[in-house]
Amino acid sequence: MAFNDLLRQLGGIGRFQKAQVTLIILPMLLMASHNTLQNFTAAVPPHHCRPPASANLSRDGELEAWLPRDGQGRPESCLRFTSPQRGLPFPNGTEANGTEATEPCTNGWIYDNSTFPSTIVTEWDLVCSHRALRQLAQSLYMVGVLLGAIVFGHLADRLGRRKVLILSHLQMAASGTCTAFAPSFPVYCAFRLLSGMSTSGIILNSMTLNMEWMPIHTRAYVSTLAGYVFSLGQFILAGAAYAVPHWRYLQLLVSVPFFVSFVYSWFFIESARWYASSGRLDLTLKALQRVAQINRKREEGAKLNMEGLRSSLQKELTMGPGSASALELLRHPALRRLFLCLSVLWFATSFAYYGLVMDLQGFGVSIYLIQVIFGAVDLPAKFVGFVAINHLGRRPAQIAALLLAGICILANGGGPSQIPPRPHH
Repeated sequence: MAFNDLLRQLGGIGRFQKAQVTLIILPMLLMASHNTLQNFTAAVPPHHCRPPASANLSRDGELEAWLPRDGQGRPESCLRFTSPQRGLPFPNGTEANGTEATEPCTNGWIYDNSTFPSTIVTEWDLVCSHRALRQLAQSLYMVGVLLGAIVFGHLADRLGRRKVLILSHLQMAASGTCTAFAPSFPVYCAFRLLSGMSTSGIILNSMTLNMEWMPIHTRAYVSTLAGYVFSLGQFILAGAAYAVPHWRYLQLLVSVPFFVSFVYSWFFIESARWYASSGRLDLTLKALQRVAQINRKREEGAKLNMEGLRSSLQKELTMGPGSASALELLRHPALRRLFLCLSVLWFATSFAYYGLVMDLQGFGVSIYLIQVIFGAVDLPAKFVGFVAINHLGRRPAQIAALLLAGICILANGGGPSQIPPRPHH
């Protein structure tokens, strides 16, 4: 509590806290965009096989003569006739139009560009036998998120939160911009992995730097505010994707602003708590005095000195650099039990959430509308969660949320297996 008392003495939630928290949280508006960006940049438009180059498509019905029909009477996406089938149309429901010979789309595909004029799917033909590559790109992004949590979390304890946050902003800006200019699919995947790493670096260090400069009684409010900003990013993504449907331009739109956050993040003040835990009391004192000056508490800042700081932060100083590590979570029974339980909960929650949000096209309605709905659902849910945590406590609120989620998932499993197809024109 000693450090918390120092923060309250130097202004609590002063001008510094308000300004730095706002500037740190602001880039999170685009974090949601990068997490679910492939719903739009990798959208799969309706498509069918391209007829052979020798086909005379100017002739009436020539294109349809090459296209088998599926069970709903729609053109097959991955097959075509080996030779044109003219005459009376075959009845709907006869797959591949009976017994006529078919073959894969050896000449490529024709895409319906009315909704999505350009995506990575249409550019690199990630359909049919290559459709798994689309999921591979998103999986590599999530691998990057995992690696970023490991790498940037460790670096933040070694180098400081501010330096790693600056690096993460630069990496996000550079890798996101390079993704927009990727000349091939493997290059695209490589830069998406780097973007995933920087996502973790930004989120983890933004929250840590904010929490370590805020008095304890305000931390729940700050974390809730950050959650709301993240949710608002869902609306921004829907609007940006609707206004800029070309995947390269959309990728640029959500990446270039991180160059701005990279520039102003140099003005952040490093966590004094991290300085203290690293045994660097001189820098701790300078950081606190600078915050006191910004908060117009110069007299309180002037009263601080090395001796008083050392006695006030005795607990922090006993936790010297290298005295604790991630292995502590497994060595102690109480911490081990808590760590394993929370890991299972995070896995289950993330699995259910991303299983839904990463395939918005599967809902069978406008992808822009469903993106807005996902963002809108977040707003009341986070408010209810905030109220429940403050009135019921963390554990009862967690139990209630998990129980409700489990019931909804089980109820959803008993619903229709698929959405009825829309009429094809």
